[in-house]
Amino acid sequence: MSKTYNIGVEAAIDVIGGKWKTIILCHLRTKTMRNADLLKAIPNITQKVLTEQLRELENSDIINRKVYNEVPARVEYSLTEYGKSLNSILHELCLWGQNDIDRRRENGEEIRLIDEEGQLDPTK
Repeated sequence: MSKTYNIGVEAAIDVIGGKWKTIILCHLRTKTMRNADLLKAIPNITQKVLTEQLRELENSDIINRKVYNEVPARVEYSLTEYGKSLNSILHELCLWGQNDIDRRRENGEEIRLIDEEGQLDPTK
């Protein structure tokens, strides 16, 4: 299969684009997570969409899916070495997003942030 891109960012968006992939990757950049952990960390994603996005990221060699031979089966997701090459970009996106939230709040927009436990962060 042949693909043509006009600029490098098109190739990047082809792999990590969409509403959920970068959010999943931001969660996985600091720790290994199970499916239930990701669902809790990303409450608006459905199980079906999470599974699809994880499969696509795995097929692109961005994340690892490790299945433990246990009953019930335990599956963990983490970044591959290749996926870790996105860490600096993801970090910059997170910083940019936080700065944008701060700027918008200064302009009177009400924005709420949810912490890692899924609770409204009272400090932000």
